[in-house]
This record gives sequence, structure tokens and C-alpha cells, in this order.
Amino acid sequence: MPKFLQQRWHGYHTVWAFLLLLLLVISLTWYNWKLGVIGLLLSFVMGGVLLRAEMRFRNDLSEYITGLSFRVKRVEGEVINTLPYGIILYSEDRSVEWTNKFAADLFVEQSLIGEPLQELFPQLAGVLQARKDKDSKEAVKEHQVELQHDSRFYRFLIIPDERLVYLYEITELAVLRDKYENERLAIGIVLLDNLDEASQSMDDQQRTALIAKVSSEITSWAKQYGVYLRRLSSERYLMMLSYKSLAELEQSRFVILDTVREMTADLKVPMTLSIGLAFGAETISELGELAQSSLDMALGRGGDQAAVKAGQRLSFYGGKSNAVEKRTRVRARVIAHALRDLMQESDRVIIMGHKNPDMDAIGAAIGVWKAASLFNVDTHIVLDRSNPSITRLMDQVNKEEVLAGAFISPEQAMQMMSEHSLLVVVDTHKASMTMEPRLVKQASRVVVVDHHRRGEEFINDAVLIYLEPYASSACELVTELLQYIHDKVQFTPLEATALLAGITVDTKHFSLHTGSRTFEAAGFLRRSGADTVMIQRLLKEDLDEYIAKAEIIKHAKMLYGHIALAVTEPGRKIPQLLIAQVADTLLNMTDVLASFVVSERPDGLMGISARSLGRMNVQVVMERLGGGGHLTNAAVQLDCSLEEAERRLTEVLAEIEGEEGLFE
Repeated sequence: MPKFLQQRWHGYHTVWAFLLLLLLVISLTWYNWKLGVIGLLLSFVMGGVLLRAEMRFRNDLSEYITGLSFRVKRVEGEVINTLPYGIILYSEDRSVEWTNKFAADLFVEQSLIGEPLQELFPQLAGVLQARKDKDSKEAVKEHQVELQHDSRFYRFLIIPDERLVYLYEITELAVLRDKYENERLAIGIVLLDNLDEASQSMDDQQRTALIAKVSSEITSWAKQYGVYLRRLSSERYLMMLSYKSLAELEQSRFVILDTVREMTADLKVPMTLSIGLAFGAETISELGELAQSSLDMALGRGGDQAAVKAGQRLSFYGGKSNAVEKRTRVRARVIAHALRDLMQESDRVIIMGHKNPDMDAIGAAIGVWKAASLFNVDTHIVLDRSNPSITRLMDQVNKEEVLAGAFISPEQAMQMMSEHSLLVVVDTHKASMTMEPRLVKQASRVVVVDHHRRGEEFINDAVLIYLEPYASSACELVTELLQYIHDKVQFTPLEATALLAGITVDTKHFSLHTGSRTFEAAGFLRRSGADTVMIQRLLKEDLDEYIAKAEIIKHAKMLYGHIALAVTEPGRKIPQLLIAQVADTLLNMTDVLASFVVSERPDGLMGISARSLGRMNVQVVMERLGGGGHLTNAAVQLDCSLEEAERRLTEVLAEIEGEEGLFE
């Protein structure tokens, strides 16, 4: 019995009162023993009555508590069975031991007792196993997971210590959440990225008919996917759509890109589209900025593709055609004049290429050095160390005192860099790929001159960007800038030869990725004193290297009928330059449209070089592996085993073949 009942006013207090009564009776007996005996008898009778009443009270209280406990247990069982959420107790072997009515009603046609939990809810199998593995390391109090069962959604609260699972229905919440996500706004911009080139030889009537034809196709495509389309100009459209429509567009892989290109294939220059889409921003203004940024990304990669920025995810679709060469040099003239002004305003110009520079990076750097020297600006080229691809060129450079003195180490460049210095990055637009990434962070003004298709990583805070994917090489871009940056440019034979050598290497002796402006730049350099015989000597192959390439090619195999894949022997380390040369050589074989070479590099990474003749976009393949490059020339470095690198490459090829096909 609770103490507060035992110590109530008629409890122990009554005992003390009875003792006091006995003392009074004894005192009365001292004066009159007859009255004392009568009082004593009455006292005992009263004590017996009080004791009996107390016993009766205790019995009644015990019966009341017992009845109340029974009622509470009965109600408790009824409440548990009628709760609006489920309770499941499972055994150590994860079979169901007990459930309440809510959980049992999920499986009306069968009894849950004894059934394995992972068979009733297959989605829980992985969670339970993960919990089991984690239990061996640290205690896990609870874990929540959302699952779908028979078109209904439930949230499971798993408590491993008690082997207990709570589940409650969240169908309405899940439906509302999905509805909210699917109806969130996405904004996009569609651009006819080569309208001027495609309609250059047309009169106004033909141009209008072409625009109307393409516009009709784009409008039909937009209606099919529930996209609101608003024409802003003859070549630009605004898209407003829901996330559900965006997901459908991504699943279709933006077929409008292929449709418009194939529809205008009879033109001298087929019409192509570039699309920039954004989703996931907090405000509409931010969405618009991201959409424009995505469009810039698509254009920077050569156009004819769609770029989708969804939160932290950036995806690319299309990009099957080469970038269209611009027939006018207006942009080159504007960039040249802007670069001239920046150089004249600077106290020092520092030029830097990418890590392990090739002939194109060194040639472009020498070209920019020549431009800055015309304005008597202190100019230096950053080079950490030579490599086999530029050894012969650097031997020639070292023979000319002035040019050789322009080369400095990254540490010297860090010390020279000031607030008024200008950093020119050539042949790359990724800070992490530069020879010294710290220089990019330290520089207050950066200029980027590059010909690679734009990747997700980019030097966004550059004051001047000259990125043209149509160009064959960075040397071609620099050569064009030199023609406008100063009225009279006088090259030394070595300077002109270095620029022409860069173009020669990147175009594989003018056989790939060349346009009319490529030959114009080469002609200008040849007239300026470039020595083609020296280029022949610079590009000569070593006999041992040729034999090494033959050994790698010997293990090549064909995939999908037109892809050559060569994987070197495990443990054999091959320089990146040799890997790239093998990929180039494989491309010359009959029926080979693309080539991939996988080998371990001296630094322990796995290098993959990819080449194609244009019918396959090897850049997309390399990007899925974390690399990048051009449509016809790309690469990646992986930190894994040789077998893992080959497996990942073949898996990506299989994915692309299943999604949209490897070849156009």
C-alpha cells in the first residue's frame, strides 16, 4: 500500500490517540478502579473496531487497485491494436514475433507471425544488414527509412536494441511532396547557335523560311513535353517548365538537338541548337542566371548540346558535332585589343600553361610572351620542368639567350606576382590543371586563352576569356591575336616555328580538327619565318618509343565493331605522352572510328587516352569517368587498379551505347 495512504490522518495518528486514551484510563483507575476497568474495556472494544475498519479499508483498496490494473491492461491492449500506426516485434533472426492490428492489416491474406521481415518488406533488407554491421562497431539507437508498399507510403522507425519497428502511413505527405517537387519551376534558354553561319549565303526570304521551319519544330517539341516557350528573338527562346517535364526531357536526351540538325542536314552548314537549363535555385532571378550560365557552358563546349544545372548536378546531353568555325575574326580583334590594354596597364605579365605542358602549351606561351614584349612589359613563362614532348623544343629555346631567360619556375613566379601583375593562362581553363594553381588564386587579374570544350570547373573570375572550341589549338588562337595586337609583329624563326609546331601537333599534321582559319594561321606563321624542317626534327620519334608503342598496340582489341581498346600489361608504367601517341596510332587503323588506351603512369595513376575521328564524342566518355577534353581528343587519370580502370571504361561505353548509341 502507498505510504501516503498508510500515513493518512486516521492511520498511525489513530494509534497514538489510542495510546493516549490508555494513559488516561490508567490515570482514572488510580482514582477509581471500577471506572478504570470500565474505561479499559471500552478502550479495547474501540481499538478492535478501529482495527477491523482499517483491515476492511486495506482489502477494499487492494481490490480496487487490482481491478484498475486489469482494466488498464485490457484498455492498453485495445489501444495498441487500434493505434493509427503499426508496431512489429522481431526476433534475433529477423522474423516477426508479434504485430498490432495496423501492421497485420497490411497483409490481410497472410499471417505475419514467423515471417522474415526482409521478405515482407524487401526494401528493409539492406537497412537491417547495414544496422547489423554497424552494431558490431557502435550502438545504434534508431534508424528511419521511407518505403512504399502496395501503392502506399510508410515511414519505418527501426530500434535495433529492442528489435522493434514502428511504421506509420505518410501517403498523403509523400504525394504532396512529390507533387511539390514535380511542379517546381525550371527555366531554360534555347539558342540557334550557328544561325549566321547556316544562313550566310541565303537571302532574306530563305533565311526567314529556315527560321520558321526550325521554330515550328522547336514549338512542337515544347508542346509535347509541356514546356512553355516564348520567342525572344530570331535565334533565342525562353523556356519555362516543371521539374517533371525537365526529367522527361533528360530521359529523352533532348532529341530536338538531333532533330534540328538532321532536318537541316541538306544545308552547307547544318543548323544546331544549344540549350541551357537550371533547376533548384531559391529565387527566379537566380534560376535565370543559372540558365544563362548553363547556356554559356554549352556554347563553351562547342554548341549543339544541352547543359542542365540541377542543384549541384551538372549534366550534358548531345555534343555529337564539331564546333562550327567562325568565319569572321571580329571576336579575335576585340580580344586582341582588350589584351593589349591589359598588358600595357600591368607591371608584369606571367604566362602559364597546364601541367606536363605539350608543344601547343609552350608554343602558345611563347606567342603571348612575344605579344607582351612588343609593349616592353616584363614578361615571364612558368615552367616547372621539361618533359619528353617538349625536350627538343626547349633545347632550341636554350640556344637563344633572351627567350631562354623568360622561363622561370613556379616558385619564382609566386614571388614576382603582385597586385598589378597580369596572369595569362593558355591551353587550359581549369585552375587545378594549371602548372601552379596557387598562382591563379594569388593573381588579381587573369586572362584565359584556350581551345578545349568548357568543363564544369572554370576560372570564372577571369577578366578576359578567349575560349573557342572550334580552334585547332591554343597556338592558332594566339597567332590570330598577334595579327591584331600590334601593327607590325616581327618573329624570330624559333618563335614562329614554336607556334606552328603547336598547331601541327594538335592537328596531327593538319589531318584532324582543322578549319580554314587553321591554315590561314599556319600560312601567316610560314610567311613569318617558321621552319617546317625544324618542326620535322622536333617531332621525330625515338626508335625505342616506336617499339614500345608497337608492343601496346599488339594487345589491342575491337569493341562495338569500330572501337579499338588497348590495355597495357599490369605493372608496366607508361608516360602519358606515349599513351596518347598509341591512341593516335590506333586511330589510323582500318575500320577504327575511336581508340582508347589504358595504362599505368609513372606517378601510379591509371591514364586513359581517347581519340576519335568525329563520329564518336570521346569527351562525353571521359567526362563520365571524371576527365574531359575535346570531341575527338580526351583523357582522364584514375586512382584505381588497371583492371578497375578497364572495367569502368567498358561500363561507360555500354551505358552510352544503351542510352543513345556510341556513333552518330
